[in-house]
Amino acid sequence: MSIATVEKWGVFEMSFEGPSGGNPYLDVAFDAIFTHKSREVRVPGFYDGANTYRIRFMPDTEGEWTYRTHSKTAALDKMTGAFIASPPSSGNHGPVRVRNKFHFAYADGTPFLSFGTTCYAWTHQPVAMQQQTLETLKQTRFNKIRMGVFPKDYPYNVNEPLHTCFERGADGQEDFDRPNPALFQHFDKQVEALCKLGIEADIIIFHPYDRWGYADMSADQDYRYVAYLAARLSAYRNVWWSLANEYDFLLDTKPMEQWDRYFHILEENDPYRHLRSIHNGDVTANFDHRKPWVTHTCIQNWDVKRTQEWRNAYGKPVVNDEPEYEGDIIQSWGNISASELVHRFWTTVTRGGYAGHGETYSHPEDLIWWAKGGELRGEAWNRIGFLRDLLEEDVRDGLEPIASVGEWPWSRVSGAQDRDGDFRLIYLGEHQPIIWSSGLPLDSDDYEVDIIDTWGMTITPAKKVEAPVPHPTRHGAIVRGGKPDAAFGVELPRKPYQALRVRKKR
Repeated sequence: MSIATVEKWGVFEMSFEGPSGGNPYLDVAFDAIFTHKSREVRVPGFYDGANTYRIRFMPDTEGEWTYRTHSKTAALDKMTGAFIASPPSSGNHGPVRVRNKFHFAYADGTPFLSFGTTCYAWTHQPVAMQQQTLETLKQTRFNKIRMGVFPKDYPYNVNEPLHTCFERGADGQEDFDRPNPALFQHFDKQVEALCKLGIEADIIIFHPYDRWGYADMSADQDYRYVAYLAARLSAYRNVWWSLANEYDFLLDTKPMEQWDRYFHILEENDPYRHLRSIHNGDVTANFDHRKPWVTHTCIQNWDVKRTQEWRNAYGKPVVNDEPEYEGDIIQSWGNISASELVHRFWTTVTRGGYAGHGETYSHPEDLIWWAKGGELRGEAWNRIGFLRDLLEEDVRDGLEPIASVGEWPWSRVSGAQDRDGDFRLIYLGEHQPIIWSSGLPLDSDDYEVDIIDTWGMTITPAKKVEAPVPHPTRHGAIVRGGKPDAAFGVELPRKPYQALRVRKKR
């Protein structure tokens, strides 16, 4: 008999027939120990309806793996087998991890610069619209998407979902102790579809916008649901865990210690250590991201100039997934211009963080990207893709700010720490000087400098000039004299939203 083969960081799945009486979600527990040489990995299993039990495993080492199941249920105990983990295919870099304290990389070391978007309830829309969402994503440069497990009840998003999240009981009500296999099987497929596109699925486990009762499940039901998600989805390499969208709006039903417990359940049931975060509602109510079970800082805040402040406070990567949305709806968070969203992206990345996209243009049928996916109608998405492409030419270990918080120029950065000086990106934002030198190299003029029009998406060689002598201030008074603050200066067009790319001549 030939032995099964799955690529490294792929999904090896095995299924077994077992009991269906009573409530298998509550009454049956089983797992498997996967072994490679002397290493063992415990993987929990899950019930998938119709007498079927499954275990999914993501091998992170090439070679032969064996497995053995364990359960008090005889039909699921002592099942054994083996498979070969082959080299990963092209484009498979493994799961994303935290790297260099403030940045990310795939498991194979390939840099991951996060350029995400938000489609909260796209998997709950008509199937044709979901396919349209995937086709749209193919045309963008987004590599992460925020998406909820549960449907949402919120303005512009009031339609019924395709499936209930839990099976209905004899009374017609959903039984929160019985996950609906149809819903979760479909969710699996869409996570897998995103993986094929190279897009991370930032899975939002809880949210407050609910008319089905999901936000008000008991603590024990919550705990079982989180464990079920971990068992079911962890083997997909593109999974990120987001405990909640706007967790603080649920604090009246889910106290802080309960949120910490959710994190621990993920740690206990996700053997691959996928990224874990939690997202605030009130901009003054950030979670304490210093907790060791939180891998990165996920926030929403319009004031992107504070990115360095959050880096310093939490000592982890900062992902501002909601710096407000491009659109025209009545809510203030959903009607900034495309140019303003692009500006906030540039400000965030040049301060050493990552930003998220969302689009909220009104539609007569409420077909809004941020809620349902479908089509993009705005102008920011392709300029965000331009920024990603530009950074990926040179940036390997993330961007590190040169200046202190609030120091002028407020958005001056250098390249990766191990290549400091080889690459710099200076973003001038709304300012439009005609000559610039601050942040340019001090050692020599042996650098290529390009002017980047962040809206026009053009890159033009800059004309070098003699660096001007600045007039710094001290206690409000101008200090005369001094010397240039760089080896050279450059001429700039009198336009806002320009940036300078500085690269050592090769």
